[in-house]
Amino acid sequence: MRNPFRVRRALTPTARVRRLRRRITVLFALTSAAGLVAMAVLAVRSDGVRWREQLDQAMSADTNWALGLLETDEDGRLDTEVLLDNAGTACPPLFLLAVPSASSVPDAPDAAGGLVVEHAPGRPCLTVSAASVRQAAATAVRADEPRSRDARTVDGEPVRMFALPFYPPDAEEDALPQGALVTVADASAQRADHRRLTWVVTGGCALLVLLSAGVGHLLSGRAVRPALEVLDRQEAFLTDAAHDLRTPAASLRTLAETALRGETDSTDVHRRTLRLAETMGTLVDGLLTRARLMSGTAPLAVEPLRLDQLVEAVAEDAATEGQRVAVRAPGAVVVAADPDLVRRAVANLVANALVHGHLPGERAQVEVTVGGEGATATVTVEDAGPGLPPEVAGALFDRFRSGSGSTGLGLSIASWVAHAHGGSLTAEPGRRGGARFVLRLPAGGPPSDG
Repeated sequence: MRNPFRVRRALTPTARVRRLRRRITVLFALTSAAGLVAMAVLAVRSDGVRWREQLDQAMSADTNWALGLLETDEDGRLDTEVLLDNAGTACPPLFLLAVPSASSVPDAPDAAGGLVVEHAPGRPCLTVSAASVRQAAATAVRADEPRSRDARTVDGEPVRMFALPFYPPDAEEDALPQGALVTVADASAQRADHRRLTWVVTGGCALLVLLSAGVGHLLSGRAVRPALEVLDRQEAFLTDAAHDLRTPAASLRTLAETALRGETDSTDVHRRTLRLAETMGTLVDGLLTRARLMSGTAPLAVEPLRLDQLVEAVAEDAATEGQRVAVRAPGAVVVAADPDLVRRAVANLVANALVHGHLPGERAQVEVTVGGEGATATVTVEDAGPGLPPEVAGALFDRFRSGSGSTGLGLSIASWVAHAHGGSLTAEPGRRGGARFVLRLPAGGPPSDG
């Protein structure tokens, strides 16, 4: 009995997309299989009709030649003497049957078909039953036209039988047939070829269906890949938001509970609340920027940009008491880029160097160099910190990774900005033992498809 309280398990969006891919694959394979099966059936039937027509044409030529040797006497009786003297009737076997009125043996009619056998080969190369011969002749006489049919020998071998009705001399158009000539042809070779063709076509269809299923699986994978990528980006965004907002949200709650208990000064609470709100705003802004970059929904507002002036402005805003950000720009460096995104990338690199680019108990000293290497403009941010740990070097620009192993989005966003402009962001050991980040941007701007 079915459980009425059974809850159906809900599928995730990714599982639904994957199930859709499987259904598309099956539908593609079934559609291809239907077309291939229809073509295979048509090919097999056409081959069966073809070899039967070939045998019928050969037997028709034999019976028509034998019919030219058949004569009648003055009384209208059949005279087979010329036929027997000039035609070998044993191979292929040739039978002569006549209606009782035209038979030379009128007292021995065939009860089944109304025909009597006038001639049958003594030692035919293909032995068929007399009933099959009479049935073939009777069918042709009743239809008043040549008829052919499949049959088997007494040993069970496949043969083809052909019956040709004949008429009395000087017969009128509406005259009835006087009898029929029946010949037999061996069909074992043709049937073997036909069977072989059937197996080849069947195997070929099976292979093509499997190939079609594979191609359909690949095409459906390419079709649903954008949807899976969107779902992955959505999941990554939700993970990023939950991960980065959990800590400041918990801190804000703890601060609010402490303030309710009256354990801290209100001014200090307001100051810390403001700082947490600014942190959360920065995190949300970074998450949204990264999500737009990943999805491609943030178009680049490209315009001529003095990269040296932008870096100097970022360094001036980032410098704090006790920390030094030195900028070296030998000359004007102009690039075609999105000012807001480039500013964010440079600011993230400088902020990362200020936070992680110093030894414990020491002040950060960051050097930023702006230069040009041919068609490429570079921004180099170097610190004097502990350097890059080997365990994070390979995934440094992934989300939630930084030089010190803590979480963050700054380097990930900077890397996305660089690639969006057709450039790159690399990390290497610095001259002072710290880390050096090199942001490269094409001087001519991003490519048209960037």
